[in-house]
Amino acid sequence: MLMPKRVKRRRVHRGRMKGVATKGNTITYGTYGLVSQECGWITSNQIESARIAMTRSIKRGGKVFIKIFPHKPVTKKPAEVRMGSGKGAPEFWVAVIKPGRVMFEIEGVSEAAAREAMRLASHKLPLKCKFAIKGQEFAEGGEA
Repeated sequence: MLMPKRVKRRRVHRGRMKGVATKGNTITYGTYGLVSQECGWITSNQIESARIAMTRSIKRGGKVFIKIFPHKPVTKKPAEVRMGSGKGAPEFWVAVIKPGRVMFEIEGVSEAAAREAMRLASHKLPLKCKFAIKGQEFAEGGEA
């Protein structure tokens, strides 16, 4: 499970997700990418399950790049605890995703194989995603 080695603050605010991705919105390492079309949080478990789905689909051929990392801790209070007495302990870690963010990249496989791998990975994620090819323009927000 992905998580930071050490953090400055254990408990952070929830924040707000508005606008489109300004960082990580281009395909840099691979040839094909999976681009988010909406805002959301992706947990470290979801990232890992998407990675496993992709690598199994391409049968260990090619290379998979993960371009997102869960930096944000999400806290939760134990069940049946009264209100008050501070904030809960960190429960899991999430990556904050905005529209247009390239989450995964693949290289070294055919386009059909990459499309199928990305399709399987997108089923593991809680966001709407789409397949993108390096060099071709893709819209950050709505349909393209």
